[in-house]
Amino acid sequence: MQFCIIQPDKMDIVFLGVNDAGMQIYEWLCDRNEVDVRALLTEPDQLDIVRQVDPDFIVSVGFDHLVPPEVLNIPSEDAINLHPSYLPYNRGKSPNVWPLIEGTPAGVTLHSMGTEFDTGDIIAQKQVETDFSDTGKVLHQRLEDAQFELFTETWPNIKSGDIKYSSQDDADGSYHTKTDFVELCELDPSEEINVKTLLDRLRALTFPPFDNAYLDINGERYYVDVEIRKKDDKDDEKSDGLISSY
Repeated sequence: MQFCIIQPDKMDIVFLGVNDAGMQIYEWLCDRNEVDVRALLTEPDQLDIVRQVDPDFIVSVGFDHLVPPEVLNIPSEDAINLHPSYLPYNRGKSPNVWPLIEGTPAGVTLHSMGTEFDTGDIIAQKQVETDFSDTGKVLHQRLEDAQFELFTETWPNIKSGDIKYSSQDDADGSYHTKTDFVELCELDPSEEINVKTLLDRLRALTFPPFDNAYLDINGERYYVDVEIRKKDDKDDEKSDGLISSY
């Protein structure tokens, strides 16, 4: 938890966050002349600080806890969250994984915080392209970059109060839990599966240095990562150097 010195005639913000994108946006906000980031909170037992500060905005990026309604109602303007998915798709955990497996849109969304995870009206969002060569780690980094871009691009409208909200269409949405991710990591050696479906699963779970996908063979556990390359001109050059053996 961190505190900033109060400056008069500035927008008061309490920031909730802990991940890399959150820290980048927190530091960016601290450099704005029009802003006082009064506190950086990373744990739910610190949320009473919001009542003490009575800010104009709560800004959440990477805060991994549900914020209760009595806290969300404190800011005079709004409590907003930046989520690395194209809402209403992929609410909840591991939003960098599911677009590669389920084919749902990947992206980032700035939205008003609701009483459930990743609900609330949308302020702005940006879709992020994916490729069959993407891994979970590659898409994670692309989503982090897009979060910073979306927030800084939208900030002038937030500052001026010119925010246009649109509701989420729950009928088209999806939600995933930590349990969904854990179950995804365990591979069944006897399962018959389409090759592309398996590759989608493996590349989504590839996030070095973490060991995610695994299977157990003869009492031993093996971890699986995958690398997929798109063909380019250099591949034609490499083919000229093939060595034949008889």
